[in-house]
Amino acid sequence: MSQADPIRVADPATSSTAGAPSAVRYARILLKISGEALLGQRPYGVDPAMCTFIAQQVKEVHGLGVQVAVVVGGGNIFRGMAASAKGMDRATGDYIGMLATVMNGLAIQDALEKSGVPTRVMSAIAMNEVCEPYIRRRAVHHLEKGLVIILVAGTGNPYFTTDTAAALRAVEIGAEVLLKATKVDGVYDSDPATNPAAVRHERLAYEQMLTDKLQVIDATAVTLCMENDLPIVVFDMNKPGHIRSAALGGSIGTVIDNGAQDE
Repeated sequence: MSQADPIRVADPATSSTAGAPSAVRYARILLKISGEALLGQRPYGVDPAMCTFIAQQVKEVHGLGVQVAVVVGGGNIFRGMAASAKGMDRATGDYIGMLATVMNGLAIQDALEKSGVPTRVMSAIAMNEVCEPYIRRRAVHHLEKGLVIILVAGTGNPYFTTDTAAALRAVEIGAEVLLKATKVDGVYDSDPATNPAAVRHERLAYEQMLTDKLQVIDATAVTLCMENDLPIVVFDMNKPGHIRSAALGGSIGTVIDNGAQDE
């Protein structure tokens, strides 16, 4: 679809995602992928093999009839907060980080389309030569037409993380869940990398995430999800099939919602 095409979609609050199979718990999902996930075995940049792996996982979910939006970070290329700590203006650093997410989004698009999945990259910062501008109604239209949308450049504003951008976009497009793909298999009561006795939570309330300052996902993103009753699933994306399992409502990772904290 060209950018000049008319938009003929309903508001996401009323639009139907009933085309997904009944076995699928979430018919429209937003998948947040960190920039670091694209490193693969590399110390810097993008590993094409990792992009291919991610594309295959997304293709599997897309093949179930699930509508998929992806938000990607840029930490494998540039981090605004890290640059700010070394003396760069924070806003400038964040804008550079947003551009890094565009590069990552194009890499994921390439891998998806090579695997036969139609996509659109939509940017919060206009750069019409390489991707579409993010327009909420157009994004929903693409999803309803069966395209995977890749949302880049964060919110388009400095001082906001890509976690917050993911929560915002998920609410805007009417996603039923925010899937936070990480390198660990959920939220722990302490850092499992340094504490072998760390315990993984199967379920957490939003308030508990904020009270305990569990930093797997940005606090602003958690608050936005809490205010809009949008569940979050934190899981390990490095294991094949986990994205599919999360879309099916399988028991993986940690679910963060309005429910009670697990014991």
